[in-house]
Formats: sequence, structure tokens, C-alpha cells
Amino acid sequence: MNTQAPATTSVAWPFVPSPRVVDVTHAKGCTLYTRGGGEILDAAGGAIVSNIGHGRAEVGEAMAAAMTSMSYAVPPFLTPERSRLMERLRRYWLPEKLTRTYLASGGSEAVDAACRLAIQHFRAKGNETRWKIISRDISYHGTTFFTLGVAGHVARKKGFEKLIPHMPQVPTPYALRAPGGRHDPDYDIAAAQALEDTILREGPETVAAFLAEPITGSSGGALMPGARYWPKVREICDRYGVLLISDEVMVGFGRTGKRFACEHFGFTPDIMISGKGFAGGYAPIVGVFATDEVVAPLADTGQSLMFYTYGAHPGACAAAEKVLQILEDEGLVARAAAQGAALMERLEALLGQHPNVAEIRGEGLFRGLEIVKDRETLEPFPESAGIANRIVGAGLKRGVFFYGGGTGAVRDIVCLGPAFIVSDSELDRMAETLKAAIDDAVGSAK
Repeated sequence: MNTQAPATTSVAWPFVPSPRVVDVTHAKGCTLYTRGGGEILDAAGGAIVSNIGHGRAEVGEAMAAAMTSMSYAVPPFLTPERSRLMERLRRYWLPEKLTRTYLASGGSEAVDAACRLAIQHFRAKGNETRWKIISRDISYHGTTFFTLGVAGHVARKKGFEKLIPHMPQVPTPYALRAPGGRHDPDYDIAAAQALEDTILREGPETVAAFLAEPITGSSGGALMPGARYWPKVREICDRYGVLLISDEVMVGFGRTGKRFACEHFGFTPDIMISGKGFAGGYAPIVGVFATDEVVAPLADTGQSLMFYTYGAHPGACAAAEKVLQILEDEGLVARAAAQGAALMERLEALLGQHPNVAEIRGEGLFRGLEIVKDRETLEPFPESAGIANRIVGAGLKRGVFFYGGGTGAVRDIVCLGPAFIVSDSELDRMAETLKAAIDDAVGSAK
């Protein structure tokens, strides 16, 4: 019997072998260093994660102190790290009404928990008819079977359709491709009205929550909702007793130039999820934040929201608390706003009239570009051209990493989300390289 391992042409990582492996050995600030001495300027903060930059020794020291003091404690127990983190969140970060915090290890876990919480809220009140979670047709909320079901991400659902739940979905406010025409001034009102129409069609007594991103993440490429959208959505949810869940996994903790993206639009959700910037990539931690009113029925009936084993890990809590302190002490949320505006100026100057750039959008240091074959008609490139992947590859060849996005239905999205410490010269290079990468990708696709 042949006991030799099968031959392979790739290294053991990633899980699915790839001919293109970026071998990163270490990082500092906004720069990744690769085996062999190469450098990559990270224009995406990884997956829109890094905020204080790489190599902050004080974060590692805080984690080491926590993990040598206590390697693990079940999530319901109180530890010094959890206590300090809760205090900092309450004192500076969370909207006033979001008083309860549940901690998970990743966004998929946290969204799943938030949806469970919404349904459990009604069950604890003796109402078992409200179980539907309405979401939007352009969205990403995770890759568990449930979160795939509530997300509007065609590509990631493919092949799993028989296994995932089918929840009602409503249109995402999408100004560029609004049903009433490009940049229809009432696109935001129309999208909000679609939510009310869907609640009425499904039956308000069956709907537990509406789940959406305040600014659509990489699935849509920083789609902006319009000023009237969220206040009207808040009003609709209140009218029909539907909980409002804001998914800020990507855009929270300063990414858009405010503490949370909901603050741009003047609404407070009943439940909010936020995580990537929570510990800035130093540790896996995501928060589910809720009002007293949401949690009270569980407390009154002696219920709990079941935890995940590694939720609220002491080391991760220590990392998050230290990252939040750095964001505060160094004024990095305000810096994200300022550098975000500076990035937008550079992108508009270089790419605002580019024949293949349909739109540049976003807020703060979260920006998205939609690439098209024809700027005037908005005709996309064929899916087979893989334009976003070509752009990311062309950027890497020039030493800059951009983040591809889209859902399959929405495609050829490129996102930027560098760390808040990004310098002006680094912004210059990002914008210049992105223009060259788009030109390379479009040229090679013809």
C-alpha cells in the first residue's frame, strides 16, 4: 500500500490550495513585509480591519498580561479585563441607549447571536409568532448557514440554497442604479417604503427584526443610503414593533470618521453589531450591543443568550480595551474623518472622470469604487473578466493591496480601508497605484 502523501504544488496554507500565496512575515504601521524582502502597502487594512496600525507593542503587552494571569474563563464570569472593557465602552464609545454587551469571536457568530436575541426577545414576552428577520438584497452578514440565509450575497449562497433559511429581503438603497433612474433624488425614500410594504405583506405579527448595514460594506462597496433613509426606517420599525439591528461589523469603531456609522444618520438601533475595528486586528472579538428594553424580557424570565466558548476571551478583551484607549488618546476617530476626506480628494482627482469608474463613494476611511465597462450606460464588464480580481492582482504587483468586493450580482467593486494612522504620502501612493491598477486590469481584459 502506498503510504506517501499525495504530491502537491502548493504550500499547506491556505486550506484550498492557491497558485498565488502572499507570504507575509511581519508588519509595521500600514506596511506588510513579505518573505524575500518585499513590501506591501495595505490600502485595505486587511479586510477593513486594521485601525491603529501594526506593531503596537502596548497591545501585545496588555494581551500577555491578561493571558498569563488567566488563560480562560467562561463568558458569563466577570474578569478584570471584561470589567475594564465594559467601563470603557460605556464611558466613551456606545450610544447612550445601548447598555448591554455580549461578546463573540467573529462577525458571523455575532450576527447569528443578534438574530437569536431578537427572536428570543419576543419569545420571552410570550410572542412566538415573530420569527422573521428581514434583510436587504445587497448585503453580507456572515457565512454560517443562518447568516448566509439572511444575507443578500448571491455568490456565497450558491450551492447551499436548500440548506439555508429563506428570509424576506428588501432593496438596498443604491443611488447609482436606483429603480427610478441614476441618482433618483427619492431613491432613499423608495427603499425605506419597500421595507414597510414588505412588513405589511409578510404580516407585522411575524416580523422580529430588520437587519442592515448603515453603510453597505464590501458587498456593495460603501453604498451610501441617503439622508432620509435611516430616520424613516427607524420610524417604520417603531410603528410595527420590529427591532432594528444595525450591522456595523465593518464600519464601526471609528472607521467612517464617527464612533459608529449610525451616528451619521441620527438613529440608534435596538441591537448593534460591531467588531473589525474593536481590537484593530490584534485579537478576534465582536460586540453585540443592545438596549435594556431588548434584554429585559430575558432577565425577567430567567433566560440567557447562549454564549460561544471563546467569546469575551480575556486576552481579546485586553486587546480591545487597549486599542480603544489608543483610539481615544491619539484622536484617531477624528483622524479617520480627516484622512478619509483627503483620500476622497485624491481618488476624485485621479479617477473621478475615469471612463471605467462609475462612482467613488463612502465615508471616512471606508471608500468603494464601482468599475464598469461603460461609464455612461453603466454596462458592467462580463463576470468572466474578473475585473476586481485583476485590479487587486495589479495592485499587488505594484506593492499595494486593495480589497475586492461585490456579491456576484453586484460586481467589480474595489474597497479601500487603511489604518487611521495612514500618512499623506501613503494616501498619494494608494490613489496613484489604484489608477494604474485599474488601467492595467481594463487593458488586459480587452
